[in-house]
Amino acid sequence: MQRQDSQDAPLFGEDDDHMKPKKSKIRHPLASFFHLFFRTSAILVYLLCDTFSSRFIACMVTIILLLSCDFWTVKNVSGRLLVGLRWWNQVDEDGKSHWVFESKKQTHSLNTAGSADSRIFWLGLIVCPIFWVIFVFSTIFSLKIKWLAVVIMGLILQWANLYGYVRCKVGGKSNLRDMAKNYIGVQIFKQAMKKLRDLEVEEDE
Repeated sequence: MQRQDSQDAPLFGEDDDHMKPKKSKIRHPLASFFHLFFRTSAILVYLLCDTFSSRFIACMVTIILLLSCDFWTVKNVSGRLLVGLRWWNQVDEDGKSHWVFESKKQTHSLNTAGSADSRIFWLGLIVCPIFWVIFVFSTIFSLKIKWLAVVIMGLILQWANLYGYVRCKVGGKSNLRDMAKNYIGVQIFKQAMKKLRDLEVEEDE
């Protein structure tokens, strides 16, 4: 696993951002649109398919195509442009596979200008997989087994992007482990301090 800051590996569209004036809060409206378009369209087609069409195969193919377009767009375009993050798999000379999670260093002005882009990116990235989790359980409980493969694929593809970008944001595996350790340490410290205060109260009484 690798994580690196990409000052020496420019993201596409990066050079143009320094030259163009910031006319609006959304710096990449087209990328923001397609970041939400494919994933919301897949959800809407799934919800409305039984209402407007009885052709299961056509609906399934449409949903899978939308999910595939969404996965490619989020992984290769919107993640780089909207938040300066990217992740991918590479094979070294020894034939070993490595996952790389990369974060671009940004100045305060760029972070401020792209705050709307960032909100759109993370909102779509987090909310949409929640729908597919709900669809998985609703499909199982309603016994609509024919849809199970579709909703599981939707969950896997969107969860993969969510997991990859969270890793880019917070760091590699070691960073996640450090966060967990820090959280546990804070909780233990709070419990110890609470017990200490309780003892002090009992002694005063």
